[in-house]
Amino acid sequence: MQKRLVLDEGQIQIILRRFCHQLIENHDNFDNTVLLGLQPRGPIVLDKIVKLLQEIAGVKVPSGYLDATFHRDDFRRRDFPLKANETKIDFLVEGKKVILVDDVLYKGRSVRAAMDAMIAFGRPQKVELMVLVDRKLTRDYPIMPDYFGTKVHTLESQYVVVEWAEQGYEKDAIWLTEKVKL
Repeated sequence: MQKRLVLDEGQIQIILRRFCHQLIENHDNFDNTVLLGLQPRGPIVLDKIVKLLQEIAGVKVPSGYLDATFHRDDFRRRDFPLKANETKIDFLVEGKKVILVDDVLYKGRSVRAAMDAMIAFGRPQKVELMVLVDRKLTRDYPIMPDYFGTKVHTLESQYVVVEWAEQGYEKDAIWLTEKVKL
């Protein structure tokens, strides 16, 4: 299987720091801002951002994890039953500026579903999207990230693999690979 490195550990760290500086610039003291990591992989990115914001600016931004599994428009079309992940939000999003955080933006289905799921916690004032990788040219929905680490042009036959040390990999890295054919 061919594998091409998209972002290495150092590049990921630079992007995460840039995200933090952009958030500080755009949201100032974060009085009315919350961060939501989209399950299943967004919480890892979110936790890194929250930690860096604390280090860089000394701010503790309210954050949580949002699962949108059963809000997806394609969840019934799978060959196997989907398993939901944990939603962990201990605040309302009513009137807040919400930043949705994920690792890869592909077709936009997860983001669209997350916006539906988020309504259970109130109606936000504004919603922004932050992703490490924006897979261009593959959208089913007209969704664009407000913050992105890198953009990659991919084919339907390709897959973006995100590896985190927290998940047992040697180090953080993002790869572009060919989808495995069964």
